[in-house]
Amino acid sequence: MVKVGVIGIGGMGTTHLDAYAKIAEVQVVAVADLIEERRAGRRSAKGNIKGQAEGGHDFSTFAQFGDGHELIADPTVELVDICVPTPGHAPLVRAALAAGKHVITEKPFALNSAEADSLVAAAAEARGVLMCALCMRFWPAWAWLKAAIDAGTYGKVLAAHFRRVASHPSVGFYLDGAASGGGILDLHIHDTDFVQYCFGMPEAVFSRGYAKPTSRIDHVTTQFIYPDVPMVVAEGGWAMAKGFGFQMQFVVNFDAATAVFDINADPQLKLIRDGETTTIEVPAGMGYEHELRYLAGCIARGEQPVLANAATAARSIKLIEAEVASIESGQLVKPAI
Repeated sequence: MVKVGVIGIGGMGTTHLDAYAKIAEVQVVAVADLIEERRAGRRSAKGNIKGQAEGGHDFSTFAQFGDGHELIADPTVELVDICVPTPGHAPLVRAALAAGKHVITEKPFALNSAEADSLVAAAAEARGVLMCALCMRFWPAWAWLKAAIDAGTYGKVLAAHFRRVASHPSVGFYLDGAASGGGILDLHIHDTDFVQYCFGMPEAVFSRGYAKPTSRIDHVTTQFIYPDVPMVVAEGGWAMAKGFGFQMQFVVNFDAATAVFDINADPQLKLIRDGETTTIEVPAGMGYEHELRYLAGCIARGEQPVLANAATAARSIKLIEAEVASIESGQLVKPAI
């Protein structure tokens, strides 16, 4: 059984606690948070998706630390789960790897590609494994899509459109563009990452976007240029008016069918083919549980994670930087590799 310590008990930290409670192969033994009420379980955070950050955990069973480095030093902890604001990811990842721990850090992997590359290098020298929580790779309907693309079940992809838009959280570090990276890095990265997961690194990107309400790009639409897929587009951001809510969608047009996902629809995943619409049944749960279960299995088997490793997380940061450069220049930009 893998002994876990979670650093940062906000919305994502609570969501990870929810997921660990469903996985028999792991046990949460410690939590850390600067705010005493949160690390003691007296204050709970909310998520932006129904079923996320439900809470209700018995914090009396966890060792409680005010500082993440204290949790890392606890010899009981084998896996360090980092759910703090983005500027804290890299320092805590390095400290945990240096201490010989296994590590999972929330997205975005880092604030920039140089920082991301340094984490990849640190992971290559470490005894423990490092994984980024790229949850869309494990989201059941999206995992179905990836499998359908790889297998060519419905023929070649002609067009893929991903959309993830929301109102701004308007709290904490999200208000600081330099700290959050804006909506393009904190929210849109889910779809940028999934695009490169499905189709590889594009030849170039062409992006349009704007900053609102932070100082960084908060709403973006990007065309990813591939030689063998006519259209791949992703729109993302958190610039919608207060009360807009959260939308997460894809429409993928294959040679022989069209797949449609909408997190607010019932059913969420449909396939339209030969004039008929059918519901696609996928495993229950959200990506968080599936990604953490996958990581626990890798640790148990002594294997490096493949589906969401450090190198692929770093490539997604490079793609985001190419999108920003395209917005700033108004030109096609080739991502760094």
